[in-house]
Amino acid sequence: MDELKPMDAEQLREYGHQMVDFIADYYKNIESFPVRSQVQPGYLRELLPDSAPVRPESLQDVLDDIQSKILPGVTHWQSPEFFAYFPSNSSVAGFLGEMLSAGINMVGFSWITSPAATELEMIVLDWLAKALKLPDQFLSTGQGGGVIQGTASEAVLVVLLAARDQVLRRVGKDATGRLVVYCSDQTHSALQKACKIAGIYPENFRLLKTDSSTDYALSPESLSEAISRDIASGLIPFFFCATVGTTSSTAVDPLTELGKISNSNGLWFHIDAAYAGSACICPEFRHYIHGVEGANSFNMNAHKWFLTNFDCSALWVKDRSALVQSLSTNPEFLKNKASQDNKVVDYKDWQIPLGRRFSYVARRSLKLWMVLRLYGLENLQAYIRNHIELARKFEELVNLDSRFEVAAPRRFSLVCFRLVSARNDVEHANQLNRELLEAVNSTGNLFISHTVLSDKYVLRFAVGAPLTEERHVLEAWKTLQEKAALLLSELKESDANKVGWNLECEYLQYQVRGEVSVSNIHVMCRDERQCK
Repeated sequence: MDELKPMDAEQLREYGHQMVDFIADYYKNIESFPVRSQVQPGYLRELLPDSAPVRPESLQDVLDDIQSKILPGVTHWQSPEFFAYFPSNSSVAGFLGEMLSAGINMVGFSWITSPAATELEMIVLDWLAKALKLPDQFLSTGQGGGVIQGTASEAVLVVLLAARDQVLRRVGKDATGRLVVYCSDQTHSALQKACKIAGIYPENFRLLKTDSSTDYALSPESLSEAISRDIASGLIPFFFCATVGTTSSTAVDPLTELGKISNSNGLWFHIDAAYAGSACICPEFRHYIHGVEGANSFNMNAHKWFLTNFDCSALWVKDRSALVQSLSTNPEFLKNKASQDNKVVDYKDWQIPLGRRFSYVARRSLKLWMVLRLYGLENLQAYIRNHIELARKFEELVNLDSRFEVAAPRRFSLVCFRLVSARNDVEHANQLNRELLEAVNSTGNLFISHTVLSDKYVLRFAVGAPLTEERHVLEAWKTLQEKAALLLSELKESDANKVGWNLECEYLQYQVRGEVSVSNIHVMCRDERQCK
């Protein structure tokens, strides 16, 4: 048996060329795949062996299995027809950064383990902070700085822990049960999970209601009143999360007013701009983060809409000592002179895990650095503007079709819309849109997702995949129209049948004379005669 050489330069060269060709062909042919995987649960177990091979197999055999068995079970997030959730961008620059960081493959938990990893992360996050025009307090040259987390979920957990420990040092550790966290009912559920991990009592997690009157943004009055009630009850308000670009509708909370309330009451003020933060490098969208100067921390996901392959979530804090005091550990085997002399940053103290491979930094900072260098801010701005323009065109198409309605204001590249039901019945309209969503996604031609706003089931069309062009938006709209027409036709036929089954209904004569629509007859029958 040949001796195993897991890292051989020439084998890497050979296999690397094969893999790059495979991935390039994948992108070249990506439009030939159904966007949403059409397989059934458990499909893969029937296709793969029950145990691992004893003898090595060829790379070509593995790639053949990926093509025939794995790809059918993949939902293609990089497809130009992917309009679901929010984007998860890839790019050549991001991919090259991944390759390089995987090749170097070091563990960068402290400065001494690889100085370039730590220092590059500090520099590249300063670059991005300046592109966003964040206050100088968020730069590494002061008391704050940036750190790359895996996701926004990790980012909000890290700052929540820092805020919790900061207030407990002041009021005593026995006060944990009195700590209160605030956010709107549109805030990402990651905050609720973070509260569970941090030991915040469930009854002290405040989801403040929003509605269409404020376009689903949190009103400052709601926050102020909730804080006042809790203080009067002997509780300790300590953390508030505002959102710029909520998941459901991209609502933007009024940061300036909310920041003043948070600061005057001693709360840690965190801003989650995971999706929409990328757009704020464009001067015309920068106003959405006006008020960030009042925040203690700010987060955006470069892996969503900034051409940086997953994962890369940028978090900035004004006071890095709050993170270090909460998350630092210093076992003997990690001690070194540079750290003990406080001359360096050790990112292990800014995050949950200890380890940070160069991929953890350079799969994050290295690939972000390459994205910024290979594309430049002007091209990145144009990239984002193009998606926003495509979303505006889709919104225009929705507005021109009386069968549909826009369900929430469009700010960035997400359009919330729904198919209108002729019946005056919210639940029927919700069911109609559920059926439309499934009918559209089952075609494999596109993939969209949904949300619920004011008890209404709403479809979400998020433009942001790197390969999306206007023709993909138009084709998606055509599919939506076709499936909507089919559903409405079936509904009309169903209503006509229901009228026919009630021959003694006093309203049938109006249908015969053509004085009222089939759907309206059905409403009258249901409401006044309870006809079924």
